[in-house]
Amino acid sequence: MLRARRNRGPGRFRGWRRLGITLRRRLLPSQAFLLLGFTALTLLWSGAAIFVTSYAPLTAVVVVILLGGFFLRVRALGLLYLVVAASVAYVIVTRDEDVTPGTLGVVVATGVMVMLFARSRERLGVQGTLGESMLVDLRDRLRAQGRVPALPAQWQVETTLRSAYGDSFSGDFLVTSRSTDGRLLEMALVDVSGKGQAAGTRSLLLSGAFGGLLGASSQAEFLPAANAYLLRQRWEEGFATAVHLGVDLATGDYRLASAGHPPAAHFHAGSGRWEVVSAEHGPALGIIESVAYPAHTGRLQRGDALLLYTDGLVETPGRDLTLGIDRLMGEAERLVRRGGFKGGAERIVDGTRSDETDDRALVMLWRE
Repeated sequence: MLRARRNRGPGRFRGWRRLGITLRRRLLPSQAFLLLGFTALTLLWSGAAIFVTSYAPLTAVVVVILLGGFFLRVRALGLLYLVVAASVAYVIVTRDEDVTPGTLGVVVATGVMVMLFARSRERLGVQGTLGESMLVDLRDRLRAQGRVPALPAQWQVETTLRSAYGDSFSGDFLVTSRSTDGRLLEMALVDVSGKGQAAGTRSLLLSGAFGGLLGASSQAEFLPAANAYLLRQRWEEGFATAVHLGVDLATGDYRLASAGHPPAAHFHAGSGRWEVVSAEHGPALGIIESVAYPAHTGRLQRGDALLLYTDGLVETPGRDLTLGIDRLMGEAERLVRRGGFKGGAERIVDGTRSDETDDRALVMLWRE
């Protein structure tokens, strides 16, 4: 009997220890403290709702639910919901009053929306508002990769990027690079399939990859390498169009290659006219393996300019693409008549009155 009792003691101890380990695994210590805090807040509300009715309406429990949604994980939030539900039921019975379906509906609807938010946040593995902070940081990094490096005094560049519906993320992005000797400037303007937030995640991934390829590979190898990378992702809607520009900042010689992208435009200061560079281009990235991307070469003289843009500026459903390009060229010509390219990127985008339900990007490089 003594041996049996001694065996049960350690067994009970091991059982409590296993329970403790399980709780620690399922509920981090910080989560346990937060859950205790929100439970105490719920009980405090319950007491106020019973004894100080006018200052603690039933809907005030929504505040506890919202706070829990910001700081608790899904499992801990579910436990908090049980505490809140028990407290609400106790308050209703104690106050002995009729509760309208609308009041309960507000509490239940809030709980459902907060739980959906918590589940979405937990997929990222972050707590509180860290998910939003991470997205902001990623957005800033995407924009930083498209920031054109400092150029010699006679070279100027302007970029404009506007996402669909005014979202922070866009399917259009720009990556730039300048060689170590400072002579070669490379830019790649990319339009990922989709628009707005739907294409934003792919833009974040591709901008990092393409930014690494730019400058690390030769100009002739960039688009084939980008195409091979995109094919390896095996996305269902993983294609993208791109235009790659390399400019010799000493001579003005440039090389332009396109992967299913709208044609660039070259302004010739000598003739005072814009020319659409309708050179042959290869297919969009991520569709065909081992494809060639022919290049167009030219030279930017003093006063010349190059215009790169995405299809959101020229494409209108049900209308010929050439009409949109003509409209864009008309805005570019008006820009020249107004006295120069300074501030022109924004004016061209505004003047096209393009569809705001699509991402739009424009890059204008000129030589003074």
